[in-house]
Amino acid sequence: MQVSVESTGKLSRRMQVQVPAERVTEEIAARLKQLSRTARLKGFRPGKAPLKVIRQQFGAQVHREVIGELMQSSFSEAVTREQLAPAGNPSIEPKSIGEGEDLTYVATFEVFPEVTLAPVADLELERTTAEVGDADVDAMLERLRKQQVRYEPVTRASQRGDRVTVDFEGSIDGVAFAGGKGEGVPIVVGEGRMLAQLEAGLEGVTAGEPKNVAVDFPADYRATELAGKAASFAITVKEVAEPRLPELDEEFCKLFGVAEGGIAKLREDVLANMRRELDQALRSRHKSQVLERLYQANPLELPNALIEAQVRDMQVEALRRMGSKDVTQAPPREPLLEPARRRVALGLLLNELIRRENLTADPARVEARLEEAVGGYGGDPETLKRAYRANADAMRQIESLALEDQAVDWVLAHAKVREVPSSFKDVMNFAP
Repeated sequence: MQVSVESTGKLSRRMQVQVPAERVTEEIAARLKQLSRTARLKGFRPGKAPLKVIRQQFGAQVHREVIGELMQSSFSEAVTREQLAPAGNPSIEPKSIGEGEDLTYVATFEVFPEVTLAPVADLELERTTAEVGDADVDAMLERLRKQQVRYEPVTRASQRGDRVTVDFEGSIDGVAFAGGKGEGVPIVVGEGRMLAQLEAGLEGVTAGEPKNVAVDFPADYRATELAGKAASFAITVKEVAEPRLPELDEEFCKLFGVAEGGIAKLREDVLANMRRELDQALRSRHKSQVLERLYQANPLELPNALIEAQVRDMQVEALRRMGSKDVTQAPPREPLLEPARRRVALGLLLNELIRRENLTADPARVEARLEEAVGGYGGDPETLKRAYRANADAMRQIESLALEDQAVDWVLAHAKVREVPSSFKDVMNFAP
């Protein structure tokens, strides 16, 4: 087999392959002989038809099949011989495929870039440190209480934090507008879910009171037909109710699955969950930072084939999140190009780091990642774990994530790292 390769760009290659006619002829003859043992032809017992008849009947079909398979197999042999690493499938153009002729074709393809990592020791990184304190647990318990809030009617005037139930109708220049009417709508004053002027107008009102509130719709209001316009809302207050938070007692603990141990056990569970969430948030923050520094420090020429494949994967991901199979609903290609380049580049950089440092998936890391994966679902964790372990593709993905974590930790251990103290509240952007 003769092979010649030329570069047509930094990563583009044009390879001409010539397979001797003898190899083609031998392969066709072997295929026809094998076919003759099983072929059923009219007038002949199975396997007894003469080879000449088999050739007449199936020769053209077998020739096409052999040519197609030889182009694929000889391409693999050729790139192995030439020590090339194709990125994506080649485009193969046959040049000579006639019977009795050498099989000749031209394959064009891209190759993976040579990846040489910049010294990791030169990377400057920050490692955020934070702990969960007693005050953080207290704040979390207060949030849990607010999630279980009940409202009880009162006869006094409303104040911030009260729930005011109203009927309302909005108008612009005396004309009612679509979507501006509501009946029995509960609004918590000061919660910020309604327009600020509307909520402010509900402070100090009492049940049964009618009121007009002037509201200016913001210029960027989501309903463009209302954006920037002045409106008036005619409001009738149906009820004013004040919030009542549950006591931190045994009944409250039962709401969160704590049947025994009371508040002490609930605090223990909340603390463990907060630490777990903080650890995941810090790990995600550090990983994002490491990947960004690697990306910036190691610019790569990337194969278009890999970028386009990544764009398609991202479009499929988007459709899956939308629960749609309609390809016309996939996001456009252009906005995905840069994120796709980044994913491809980081994949190559991490693979090179893992290869160079001989990193292998740590079973403990894999188990931790598996715990995280099943933690997002309901049901029995052990059953879910068994389902994961029975799925080779799913476990490969889990192992890949664990290995990425190890690569990130390796970079953090060898780069210039400055520790930055923080708090649970700031890291988690937590507001009780």
